Amino acid sequence: MLVAAAVCPCPPLLVPEVAAGAAPELEAARAACTDALGVLAAARPDRLVVIGPAEQSGRGMHAEGARGSFRGFGVEVDVRLGRDTGVAAEHTLPTSLAVAAWLLARTAWSDAPIEGLGVGEPLAAERCIEVGRGIAARDERVALLVMGDASACRTLKAPGYLDERAAPFDAEVARALGAADVAALEALDSDLAYELKASGRAPWQVLAGAAEGAGLGGELLYEDAPYGVGYVVAAWS
Repeated sequence: MLVAAAVCPCPPLLVPEVAAGAAPELEAARAACTDALGVLAAARPDRLVVIGPAEQSGRGMHAEGARGSFRGFGVEVDVRLGRDTGVAAEHTLPTSLAVAAWLLARTAWSDAPIEGLGVGEPLAAERCIEVGRGIAARDERVALLVMGDASACRTLKAPGYLDERAAPFDAEVARALGAADVAALEALDSDLAYELKASGRAPWQVLAGAAEGAGLGGELLYEDAPYGVGYVVAAWS
């Protein structure tokens, strides 16, 4: 059963070395992510599953000890998902899970075994919800760290340019995540999310499936769009 969840954005800019001179601009987001991870630790889960968007279609599992890197962004920063298990991973972590691994290392997570799940953007809502239900049923006490960004169309300089539908979409996402509104997350329009370049849609719907019947409450810890991309941090417990 799901006992807690943290929702965080996944821009590589969260890593100060990647952001360089712009690092202070996301300090409030980093602090909110730290607070959300504290909620996970307080729940004392048997397992932590980290979920984030991945480039491939479908979904891909990443075992504890899997490694990721930000060298593609010009910095020599490497990360590992949880403890070093001594097992060589077949694939490196997708960027979203590498950001999650960095956040977990920053807070010295050591409370429960970890595994990662990369979810491809095209995965249908029904399948996302089904995957979430399966994750929640695996252990008595499961926690989720859910990575993903809202729309990328909030300003003229945003990656997806300005789209007048972006602000209302992001406002509803922030409301649903802050209120732990499972039904609203399950009902998110996948076509609209795709058009607005919202990478978090599929991971949020996995969360919704996992949270069915769990009776969790939510708290919105951060919501902003500093680079024209919607970033939301929330904690469920």
